[in-house]
Amino acid sequence: MRTPTFTTRPDLDGTFGMVASTHWLASSSAMAVLERGGNAADAAVAGGLVLQVVEPHLNGPGGDMALLLHHADADAPLALSGTGPAPAAATIERYADLGLDLVPGAGALAAAVPGQSDAWLLLLRDHGTWELSDVAAYALHYATRGFPVVPTIHRTIATVEDLFRQHWPTSAAQWLADGVPAAGAQLTNQPWARTLERLVAAGTGASREERIDAVRRTWAEGFVAEAINAFVRTPHRHSDGGTYAGLLTGSDLAAHRAHFEPAVVGTFRGHRIAKCGPWTQGISLLQTLGILDAASDEALDLTDPAALHLVVETIKLAMADRDGFLGDRDDVPVAALLDRDYLASRRVLITDDASFELRPGSPGGRTPYHPPLVESHLAPTDVAAGEPTVRRSGIMQGDTCHLDVVDRWGTMISATPSGGWLQSSPFIPEVGFALGTRLQQCWLDPAAPSALEPGRRPRMTLTPTLVLHDDEAVSALGTPGGDDQDQWQLLYLLRTLAGGMSPQEAIDAPMLSSAAFPNSFWPRAWNPGGLLVEDRFDVGVVADLERRGHRVTRSAPWSLGRLSAVTRDPATGRLGAAANPRGMQGYAVGR
Repeated sequence: MRTPTFTTRPDLDGTFGMVASTHWLASSSAMAVLERGGNAADAAVAGGLVLQVVEPHLNGPGGDMALLLHHADADAPLALSGTGPAPAAATIERYADLGLDLVPGAGALAAAVPGQSDAWLLLLRDHGTWELSDVAAYALHYATRGFPVVPTIHRTIATVEDLFRQHWPTSAAQWLADGVPAAGAQLTNQPWARTLERLVAAGTGASREERIDAVRRTWAEGFVAEAINAFVRTPHRHSDGGTYAGLLTGSDLAAHRAHFEPAVVGTFRGHRIAKCGPWTQGISLLQTLGILDAASDEALDLTDPAALHLVVETIKLAMADRDGFLGDRDDVPVAALLDRDYLASRRVLITDDASFELRPGSPGGRTPYHPPLVESHLAPTDVAAGEPTVRRSGIMQGDTCHLDVVDRWGTMISATPSGGWLQSSPFIPEVGFALGTRLQQCWLDPAAPSALEPGRRPRMTLTPTLVLHDDEAVSALGTPGGDDQDQWQLLYLLRTLAGGMSPQEAIDAPMLSSAAFPNSFWPRAWNPGGLLVEDRFDVGVVADLERRGHRVTRSAPWSLGRLSAVTRDPATGRLGAAANPRGMQGYAVGR
């Protein structure tokens, strides 16, 4: 029997329900819903609305989301698209007229149509049982009564203090009313609380579904859309130093509704792995698993530098295909990208030395897109320890939240909400949130599969995961982390499905991530051969990676990966959960 490794927390074990997320208040709120008879969808919506309030530096009501659902009575998993498309006026020519060759990383020019809040409402309508007033009560409590400032909120606001005071006065009024909030202080968001109350009051109709649809219309066509339309007309500072008005309009919001679609499924070690479609980067994880499935368990022992090298080189190939082919288009060659023969042809490209090229393939004979390659000028010391929300250089990158739920009936949800963080664009005081910046993940090149185009979703980094066995969901997992999300989930899946680790062991184990492909966030730089590793890997392992040519940067010992997961054993009905200890914020709860 394998000897268990040290874990920071226990693997939870029970039969009633489990929740794990990036914040203890969201996990506890979702669990409270399960305790009161709600199902997984009710709990996920309650927890998701709490995340909008208590992690404002990581997501918000004006952001976006990718979600996977496997209903206990369903035959196949579903993906919920919670990201809106580019506005009608967001053409490549419009940005070129402004002298831009990239979509800025902050400011309303980067805003897609907000999709997250409508997606939560759709999940509640179609798969939940509770009224919106009941699931929203938890978020309303924290928005009104206050929530604790975690250290990363303090650091984020401190970093953007000058920007807020000099250029974004509405953000300063909300987040700097009493100076930079100290870690442990209490914050509220009264404007969002008033908006949430108005939305709940708008939910009239004969049935629960009709009441929720009335709220969705109010969001997309009523006072929320009107406030956004008016606010973004005022020019404001963007991340490139320019001053522009936004392009989003009320008509854009009115035209959008979140929707469900089939998940994309790959295989690894006899399990089916479900991901969202090519409007996310999720297919990259399926490619890496497909390539590595041919290796033995011993060859995937992540304490061995040869295994780590194999994994990193596999990641590079999959991410090159991501930038070469994935986007919100009907002609993405999904089947060809996951074809066994194609993956085998990619596998033979891996040698004993680190690669320094971006090498997309040609699935089905297709010609890949080659994105512009601009090397990163960030020094290794500029990499922020912990959540990479704002770099020390002042470049404003946002991050993400995550939430997993399984109920006693076996319904399982993995959700990754993001965007609309407090540093993404100016705070809209009439409604209590900021817009997102997801359009920065589009290229201003019509040849790119993820080119900016009105009506199309940006190819996003948000990428939750479901694991299925014999058509039943056995695990839901995910993490914040932008381009690193599928990399950290890959390590987790290798450790649990091939290495025999428990979920908490896999989460606690040292993490790494490659930067050897264009970053999805402005300014879209890449670091050929770049590899970031937690400084808990054995020094001999790191030295071996460097000998192979990897340009290794050592990160703080507990700084990479913010995974959470829930599990279910179909044979026994036993449920489990585990959460990330890094940052002392993630939390798993259940019984």
